[in-house]
Amino acid sequence: MPVPLAPYPTPPATPLAPAYTPSPANGSTGGQSQLVCSGCRNLLMYPVGATSVCCAVCNAITAVPPPGTEMAQLVCGGCHTLLMYIRGATSVQCSCCHTVNLALEANQVAHVNCGSCKMLLMYQYGARSVKCAVCSFITSVGGSTSTTDQKLNN
Repeated sequence: MPVPLAPYPTPPATPLAPAYTPSPANGSTGGQSQLVCSGCRNLLMYPVGATSVCCAVCNAITAVPPPGTEMAQLVCGGCHTLLMYIRGATSVQCSCCHTVNLALEANQVAHVNCGSCKMLLMYQYGARSVKCAVCSFITSVGGSTSTTDQKLNN
């Protein structure tokens, strides 16, 4: 009678390390937290209570925000990198392309579809018009669209 072969040795009866548990939504894993490296944009894990973290990949030192600080995210308008910043900041400079991005709260922005290609556009509340980055069409957001929309030949 053939004997079944086990491809790997049987693990010990008592586990040597605790089982993996997914990290909570706030980025904290018990005694550790996470942040994005200010140099290379890698995710860094650090012990709770640290004031700064040195990245093992690029050696950049990233300051740890104070406990309880609410963070927000935006996509850089220059290079499309996801940026994290402290909620309430008015502008955020991208560490990759150095573009200064306007950081607006949800109640400070509005949305409209482009009058030409129908792309959903986001603009600062109160603006009179918005230029589509895809087709360069300028859509009026404050009045009649038939007299103020124009196609730019760039």
